[in-house]
Amino acid sequence: MTSPIICFGQQPSGFFPKRFLVAKIETARRLQNEIGGEIVFFYHDSDHDPRETRTVVRHRTTNEPAQLNFSFENKIQRKFSPLYAKRIQAGWKDKTIAQLPNYVEHPLIDLFKKVNADNVADFCLEMYREMGFLDGMTVKRSSDPEFRSTACDIDDFFVDVTHEKEIVRARFAEDVFKLHEGGDVFVDLPLVPFDKKMISPSRDSRLRWMQSVIKCTHYVSGAGEQQYLRKEDAPEIEFITRDTIERAEEAYIDLI
Repeated sequence: MTSPIICFGQQPSGFFPKRFLVAKIETARRLQNEIGGEIVFFYHDSDHDPRETRTVVRHRTTNEPAQLNFSFENKIQRKFSPLYAKRIQAGWKDKTIAQLPNYVEHPLIDLFKKVNADNVADFCLEMYREMGFLDGMTVKRSSDPEFRSTACDIDDFFVDVTHEKEIVRARFAEDVFKLHEGGDVFVDLPLVPFDKKMISPSRDSRLRWMQSVIKCTHYVSGAGEQQYLRKEDAPEIEFITRDTIERAEEAYIDLI
């Protein structure tokens, strides 16, 4: 028998991890204690949605929620660049440090100060690592050229191309690349040569693409995620629903 490979996937999920991500991690660790094997975090940092990194914290006095997020170098990056290519605006870290005492304890602020990264995906990952959540697990990044080169071919995908001197994540649409402006509005970019190192999956093709590399035996996900996962693309996987956690969309701010 092969040793179990327990996987969970998530985009960069706030500079303090969202509580539902921590629930996935805790579920994976509990399962590992039961059946053994290894844990793999599929870090989907090829996504481009800046809403993924919103960090919801509560004021320590009023308990009112606040949404904090990164500041990006320009609008093109904010709207269209993959998260691994969204560069953090100069001064953002210092401004955020000045706000954090309103929301979190000083030990967590001290960890935040230690993180040095110039893009949002690296910053989030290093913060999770400093908080102890990644101990003993393997991280596989969807932006990694080696991961992309090893993955299976898919016919529904995005391509990282250059637009106005920035890397953007454009949908492949036969004769053009498309950038989604919002609603029904798209910007068409001309096709340029591309290879597998520039490709990342759509939501519908993500599971098969990921599984072709990770080859997990168990996959931990939220109930909502299981509604859209194309389980027929990976019938060999046992799907596990993550543990329930209150205020799932808020930041987890307790140290382990």
